[in-house]
Amino acid sequence: MSIAIKVPAVGESITEVTVGQWFKNDGEFVEMDEVLCELESDKATFELTAESAGILHTKAEEGETLEIGAVICEIDADAKEETKTEKPATKKEADTSEKVEKTKSTGEIKEMHVPTVGESITEVTLASWLKEDGDFVELDDIIAEVDSDKATFELPAEASGILRHVAAEGETLEIGGLICKIELTDGPAAGERSSATESDTKDEGKQKSSGKENYATGHASPAAAKILAEKGIDPKSVNGTGKDGRITKEDADKAEKKTAPSPSKTTATKDKAEEEKPAAEAKGERPSRREKMSSLRKTISRRLVSVKNETAMLTTFNEVNMKPIMDLRKQYKDQFKERYEVNLGFMSFFTKAACIALEEWPAVNAQIDGNEIVYHDFCDISIAVSSPKGLVVPVIRNAEQLSFAEIEKEVVRLAVKARDGKLTIDEMTGGTFTLTNGGIFGSMMSTPIINAPQAAILGMHNIVERPMAVNGEVKILPMMYLALSYDHRIIDGRESVSFLVRMKQLLEDPARLLLGI
Repeated sequence: MSIAIKVPAVGESITEVTVGQWFKNDGEFVEMDEVLCELESDKATFELTAESAGILHTKAEEGETLEIGAVICEIDADAKEETKTEKPATKKEADTSEKVEKTKSTGEIKEMHVPTVGESITEVTLASWLKEDGDFVELDDIIAEVDSDKATFELPAEASGILRHVAAEGETLEIGGLICKIELTDGPAAGERSSATESDTKDEGKQKSSGKENYATGHASPAAAKILAEKGIDPKSVNGTGKDGRITKEDADKAEKKTAPSPSKTTATKDKAEEEKPAAEAKGERPSRREKMSSLRKTISRRLVSVKNETAMLTTFNEVNMKPIMDLRKQYKDQFKERYEVNLGFMSFFTKAACIALEEWPAVNAQIDGNEIVYHDFCDISIAVSSPKGLVVPVIRNAEQLSFAEIEKEVVRLAVKARDGKLTIDEMTGGTFTLTNGGIFGSMMSTPIINAPQAAILGMHNIVERPMAVNGEVKILPMMYLALSYDHRIIDGRESVSFLVRMKQLLEDPARLLLGI
């Protein structure tokens, strides 16, 4: 009986996923609940597990995009795992077997988890196992190498015993994830252990003195192999700087493809080059690199183009005198910080002003659903945040009910989770109106793109001191341009302009925010 495995529903607004990496090959026997592959959406990465034991038949390639519910693979549940042909034990396996026989299991299991390897590192990739499954390992033996996005680390055994692999080479694990288990054993007698240690030392010394390469020499880690393949470089031409000559990710990044000219053409090429010298030659190195677009970046690109093509988007502008807010913050920021343990920023003022204006102009807080317009009687404000992986838009729920301090705390919480890549799908879906602050990067003016299916987005910009006419006098005031992009299909000019004028009124007189007038 063949069981079809389909792409599961992974979130309310997610309609498709990309096959990130297969951990099992086509035709390979898999156990029930074993991880088959990784699926990437525009917001998170998920693991797909086997629904039954049997022979795997893949239906999609790595990098292929599938819709929710599409068949990704099939499992032949009637097939049985083929019996592997026994091969003569190597000297290493024989030595390991002899060690295991000399030890006795205590029945205890030591679980090893991925250690913390850096403040900003949240996951690592298991580059390679240096000890095989079933090998006897001593305490502090190096059993594996793990790659992060910054460096390669060695994983030492946390106990003596029989090693049992849990994660496969190339698998990505979160910090704290289970990587292997060690069946604790009573070690051999002191004399036997000492003898074995001396023997191992002699063997290592003999190997070093003979200058022979081992299995790791010239072997690329999964991350390095991927980079070399994209560059079209043969791993044999790269000198590895990792353990035992292994090619690390850093080696692959530095590697450059070398092309040697044919000896017969060298002289002719040289003469021709001398005859045809260019007027001006480029000096210095001119490196370039090519990177595969992430699933998040591809989804952002597709959605932004879709919004431009499928909405009647228009932008209207206004300017705001920020001096009243700046004076208010200057006067009360220390007391606010002391009482609420959070800074008093601009975002709380804009969020509160937006909520009041949205309640007065509900079309700006609406969205189109087929042939209907959905009006919201609540304000879920999306905050555009630039994260290391791309633009994300977490949501402040029921912002109209929150105080200034509660808004500021929520902004800080969501921004930190976005920076660390820990936002959940629920925290990034369901907003009704979006605020984006390009001013923190120095933007003076822009036309932000609507965050579909919302109908409008407010763009904030940098604050610049400009001469302004006030009651017949010229004054230097800190001014900010505001830009409201909106879907002209459901928001008319009267509503969009009036919304922006109301925002200006509330921000230039902050007391109105407290009084609600």
